[in-house]
Amino acid sequence: MAGDGELKLLGMWASPYVTRAKLALQIKGLSYEYVEEDLGNKSELLLSSNPVHKAVPVLIHDGKPVCESSVVVQYIDEAFAGAGPSLLPTDPYERAVARFWAAYLEDKLVAPWMRLFRVKTDEEMAEVMRQMIAAADALEGGLKQCSEGKGPFFGGESVGYVDVLLGGMISWVKATEVFTGAKIIDAAKMPLLAAWMERFCELDAARAVLQDVGALVETEYARAVQARFAAAAPNN
Repeated sequence: MAGDGELKLLGMWASPYVTRAKLALQIKGLSYEYVEEDLGNKSELLLSSNPVHKAVPVLIHDGKPVCESSVVVQYIDEAFAGAGPSLLPTDPYERAVARFWAAYLEDKLVAPWMRLFRVKTDEEMAEVMRQMIAAADALEGGLKQCSEGKGPFFGGESVGYVDVLLGGMISWVKATEVFTGAKIIDAAKMPLLAAWMERFCELDAARAVLQDVGALVETEYARAVQARFAAAAPNN
């Protein structure tokens, strides 16, 4: 495995943000020590490494912490430029396009998905699902723009920055579809994105780090949302 300096990743198994960091490390072929955190009883190492958000993932490289999943993925790509494929394009315009879709993904798909675990009314729940499905539909166009004539991924022939950020969410997207009964990525309406998801899941890196969907469905977070959906369902 390639790599310069000691790498340690502080994470929590169910976190899609930690999965992003794991994917980037796996794709780049880097050896690292993984430390599972109990977020109900955070370690002193986590609190001192990320005193602002006190959240995972935190990548510690030679004793220096890097926080926030999108920043961690970019850091891995830049700090280990000679290891594995590049995640961000070298062309400035293509890099800007990748960063645009990365920002869109965070704002329009991930942010509503996080709100799903805090909604209190049926109306809020329906609005969150509407926003997520609309965002996935827009990402279908983003994938077409990024991949057209270049390959099957947002990064073209190989997995890129947007692929890693969205790829880290795949298991939770599937779990959310299970416990809500609503299709977020519908192959009939979003054939490119659906095919992308299948292709991504077949990658060795994805097989190595993506969470088991059934295990996610059984988490307390998912069960809480599932109970709300069940309560909101009309009685037959």
